[in-house]
Amino acid sequence: MNHLKKFPENFLWGAASAANQCEGAWNVHGKGVSISDVMTSGTHKSPRRITPVMDEHAYFYPSHEAVDFYHHYKEDIALCAEMGFNIFRMSVNWTRIFPNGNEAEPNEEGLKFYDSVFSELKKYNIEPLVTIYHNENPFQLTKECNGWKDRRCIDYYMNLCRVLFNRYKDVVKYWIPFNEINCLTTKLGNWNHAGILNEGTEFFTEQADDPSSRFAALHHQFVASAQAVRLGRSINPDFRFGTMICHITVYPLTCSPDDIFLTQQEDLMRNCFSGDVQVKGGYPYYIKRYFERNHIAFEITEQDLTDISEGTVDFYSFSYYMSNCITAQKDAAQVSGNVMGGAKNPYLKATEWDWQIDPKGLRYTLNHVYDRYHIPVMITENGLGARDVLENGRVHDSYRIDYLRRHIEQMRLAIDDGVDLIGYTPWSAMDLVSVSTGEIDKRYGFIYVDRDNRGNGTMKRYRKDSFYWYKQVIESNGENLSFH
Repeated sequence: MNHLKKFPENFLWGAASAANQCEGAWNVHGKGVSISDVMTSGTHKSPRRITPVMDEHAYFYPSHEAVDFYHHYKEDIALCAEMGFNIFRMSVNWTRIFPNGNEAEPNEEGLKFYDSVFSELKKYNIEPLVTIYHNENPFQLTKECNGWKDRRCIDYYMNLCRVLFNRYKDVVKYWIPFNEINCLTTKLGNWNHAGILNEGTEFFTEQADDPSSRFAALHHQFVASAQAVRLGRSINPDFRFGTMICHITVYPLTCSPDDIFLTQQEDLMRNCFSGDVQVKGGYPYYIKRYFERNHIAFEITEQDLTDISEGTVDFYSFSYYMSNCITAQKDAAQVSGNVMGGAKNPYLKATEWDWQIDPKGLRYTLNHVYDRYHIPVMITENGLGARDVLENGRVHDSYRIDYLRRHIEQMRLAIDDGVDLIGYTPWSAMDLVSVSTGEIDKRYGFIYVDRDNRGNGTMKRYRKDSFYWYKQVIESNGENLSFH
């Protein structure tokens, strides 16, 4: 690969995390209850339960302690620095700053925690990439107005943004208003992505759905994102804002025109729609017709459209773990990976959790999104969930190294194709709670955390083999991908 274009000199190498999956300390120093705090643990076979009234005797709530980044952030950031990170993707927990989401004044104790985190990152010259909203809507807003279904959430969210932008205007440059915002195109997005709890919903993977309310919530987030971009730029013109898309790359299972057309429709709805709004600044033609055909109606004001047109993002970021196939065949074999599911690709292998591994799909995706938007691109999640075994203080995760190596090879090929790829923050820096199943045994991190699915363990941190391998990758700016 030496004849290919190299990774840019200022390429951003790091890894990702999320407050609700790693921080723990769910009720200390004034923090309120978030939607993640009322979700029980689960497995690939047994879905997570949403419990409006928590029962800690009957259920285990993994986010309550998670991997306790709240008390281990100095150690964790030092380990990230040892790997050579120059960027660290993290999120803030809304309820740590506004416990109920709707207060007039923020919780100073919560802000002091993030002061300390940013100070620690600065000590090692690591740039924070901050996701403002990452699946931690205040539960009070679910009870008060059923989450983002209600337009009032825009103002509550903007209050949070105002505090963050002013407090950290000289500390944070890169912001993502909403994590995987496009998940609200599916009924699964109701809870995690909007704090919507419809009557009849009991399990995370089996949610009752009202499409008009769900798309109203997505619209409110589009408006909030755009308003945040405008506000942020008024406070610091050097701020850079990105969309964040859960990119479920899709292929037609066969060359049947039916499969090809269905794939095109799936790609437009799931992958392109939200990016089109946030990057291009307006609703695309195909979604307007989709709303008409499916009798989806909600309020869109002229001011909303003005906001959306004036608050477009600076870069496109996305998560990529796998690809799926689409087919009109009713009896095609299925996979359930990343909860979205799809037809099984006969050319790909899958993980224990049914996630199909497709490195070349990442190059395809990078070209796809860059051709569509022509703005800088960042991969903000990419990784392998697997059962790691700790033996004599080490984890030999060659399977993870192989996964990441093959994807980084495809990233370089995409750069050689001409894609303006500026950063890579694989999932995840340290082991943390899986969103889809609530497990910790489904591990992604470079750093092993001694914690199991039932909350047992010492919380001690260990460097995996992938830790040392990724350190070498960063030191060589993506040139040395070998593993011995």
